[in-house]
Amino acid sequence: MSRFKKYAGGDPLAPPVDLAEALDAIGQDVMAGYSPERAMREFLRRGSSDQAGLDELARRVAEKRREILQRNNLDGTMREVKELLDQAVMAERGQLARDITMDDADRDFREMMLDNLPTSTPAAVSELSSYDWQSSEAREAYEQIKDLLGRELLDQRFAGMKQALEGATEEDRQAVSEMLSDLNDLLEKHAAGGVTDEEFRDFMDQHGDFFPENPQDMDELLDSLAQRAAAAQRMLNSMTPEQQQELMELSQQAFGSPQLMEQLARMDANLQALRPGEDWSGSESFEGGPGTGMGLGDGTGALQDLAQLDALAEQLAQSHQGARMDDVDLDALAHQLGQDAAVSAKTLQELERALRDSGYLKRGSDGELRLSPKAMRQLGKALLRDVADRMSGRSGARETRTTGLAGEPSGASRRWEFGDTEPWDVPRTITNAVLRDAGRPIRLTVDDIEVVETEARTQAAVALLVDTSFSMAMDGRWVPMKRTALALHQLIRSRFRGDDLQLIAFGRHAQVMEIEELTALDAKWDKGTNLHHGLLLANRFFRKHPNAQPVLLVVTDGEPTAHLEQDGEVWFSYPPHPLTIAQSVRELDASARLGAQVTFFRLGEDPGLARFIDSMARRVDGRMVSPELDDLGAAVVGSYLGSRSPASSYREQFGDWAGGRGFWV
Repeated sequence: MSRFKKYAGGDPLAPPVDLAEALDAIGQDVMAGYSPERAMREFLRRGSSDQAGLDELARRVAEKRREILQRNNLDGTMREVKELLDQAVMAERGQLARDITMDDADRDFREMMLDNLPTSTPAAVSELSSYDWQSSEAREAYEQIKDLLGRELLDQRFAGMKQALEGATEEDRQAVSEMLSDLNDLLEKHAAGGVTDEEFRDFMDQHGDFFPENPQDMDELLDSLAQRAAAAQRMLNSMTPEQQQELMELSQQAFGSPQLMEQLARMDANLQALRPGEDWSGSESFEGGPGTGMGLGDGTGALQDLAQLDALAEQLAQSHQGARMDDVDLDALAHQLGQDAAVSAKTLQELERALRDSGYLKRGSDGELRLSPKAMRQLGKALLRDVADRMSGRSGARETRTTGLAGEPSGASRRWEFGDTEPWDVPRTITNAVLRDAGRPIRLTVDDIEVVETEARTQAAVALLVDTSFSMAMDGRWVPMKRTALALHQLIRSRFRGDDLQLIAFGRHAQVMEIEELTALDAKWDKGTNLHHGLLLANRFFRKHPNAQPVLLVVTDGEPTAHLEQDGEVWFSYPPHPLTIAQSVRELDASARLGAQVTFFRLGEDPGLARFIDSMARRVDGRMVSPELDDLGAAVVGSYLGSRSPASSYREQFGDWAGGRGFWV
């Protein structure tokens, strides 16, 4: 059997959630040192460019709660309720501790109940409504809460009733009960045929103190009561069925009289029949102004709404272990903030679910989430697009002028040879077959096939050395460095697959890293910039690829302050020691002898560093670039793309790539 239910909200024709912006933001945070789990949580908190996040929804919840508390001085009422509740709970704990005759199991159960009360005051009051108080002091304090609720409930219908009945005696309560009974008799008689002026005056003479508005006739009395009762009914309509049921249960205890709600319900029915023109079917959602009588329940109605808002605030905080967006009550959110807020939360739920199910986040053997290779590729593509935008109009060349087996089409074709993987030149192939067998049905042979000729590219062995000393993180260069490495990695893996890339991080010592390791690398307080060790690893990499063009790219913000000694120990000295400089220069010379094309990328404005890098670059006929951080990726990728061009034509191809913000040496 098929079952249908109410549509949950949102645009049914909307496309699936777009993970591109989420993945980019998560990747940025991961490169800044966040764990993928925390990075995902931070994105859900912030939201996207066109999607409200958890923080925005939580702000709206807090604002709604503040509005309820401030309206009709409800803030003071709630403080009073909390003080009474704390007084009752403290007195009860004391009684349980002193009562040596109580069964241990009973005491443990009661203490557990008190220990596990909701943090929300309204929710705690509701939960204790059926508690059997052992302390007379505690029972009295809780009865004061019920008395306060009862006065608020009456104040909904009768202006000033809350203050008038403060500290009411049993006689006062009996007077309220008699007034309600006489009022309902009066209303029912008016509905049956009318009330005489004398009957109205008799009622006012006996109960006029309950009506400070001092109505002069039956119509004025009806108008005053109907307006307030309709406001109370609209408030009731704004609640969920569950809230309405909780209100009924709690209100039956209000003012110490279960009959109170029966009398008020009878009065509301009479007023609705006599004044059908009032808005009895709308909903208030606490948007009336002062004087509408919507206090605490107002009384108990607001009590339930405050409890729901407190629960929503906790759900939106996502602060407990294992929290998920699925914990958020969408129905409650729609009730409190409107359907648009529920749709926003549902979109965040779908986004979180998609991130976990799409394969972008993988849980490692240690149970921690990590960016998957799929996520790294996607993030690399986004970074490469950004680099391409910055380099737009500045084309680099990787090709030589000899034809070969890979690269861009040269415009010519050639005979197919065994092992060729280039696409066929179909027009030339068919023409060869036609010319060979003119006038006969076309039959292709191997000799007819021609393939598209491409310009050859030389294979490159690229070593990207990135400075991972703490100054890189301290001066805000950590994330741009990682973005640069990821963009270059993506370019080589997707467009220049014949090239080999090795990522080498050098701080106090150097080490070869996979892109996933470098992306997740945390900043450390290690002192030392061991360029010597980094160059040793780069030269080892170049020697493993003797037929490739070595390309050495070095990103650093400091002079060498450490080197590797023969026993493998790191030797550190600041300021830089001549021995450290000599060791670094020796390995750079070795790179030059291997034929490496060298580019240094200097970060920062230190004049001493500029002079040192300048002399190092000139020594090996290399280049120095001093990019701004935003242009670091474009500078490194541009240098890689231009590494096959003669040095004399490099400036002509790239010009001033940074638009005046960087310079070539």
